[in-house]
Amino acid sequence: MLDEMDRRLLNVVQTSLPVVAEPYRELAGALDTTEEDIIARLQRLRQAGIIRQLGAIFDSRQMGYKGTLCALKVSPEQIGEVAVLVNSFPGVTHNYLRDHEYNMWFTVLAESQDKLDEIVQEIKGRTGIEDCLLLPAVNVFKIKVNFDLGEE
Repeated sequence: MLDEMDRRLLNVVQTSLPVVAEPYRELAGALDTTEEDIIARLQRLRQAGIIRQLGAIFDSRQMGYKGTLCALKVSPEQIGEVAVLVNSFPGVTHNYLRDHEYNMWFTVLAESQDKLDEIVQEIKGRTGIEDCLLLPAVNVFKIKVNFDLGEE
């Protein structure tokens, strides 16, 4: 279960994790605890599956990156092998299975359209799967979600 400090910490890290050399020390000061306590709590919350990831989110388009959603038709016996290969590319940000003819969907980001095309071609070449849909975003909707973990 979450105690009051866990709730306060989770509320803060969702919206205002300090971008400084020692963010956990600064959080500790703001929450009237120690840096060690903050680190231990975050580790425990991650191990418990309450926190999946802690990191910055950048607007890749503003940074000049190109991206697309890809959909592959992968045979059931190849899913594990193909997932490992796809996930090995640093530009792959998400990869998940769908109950669909095109059953593996993943997103790829790259510093240019040429690099993006190169990554997709390499994935197709190394997997032997040519049936790949490229579904670049036409409109982008970014939904900001914060979970208020106030009092019980």
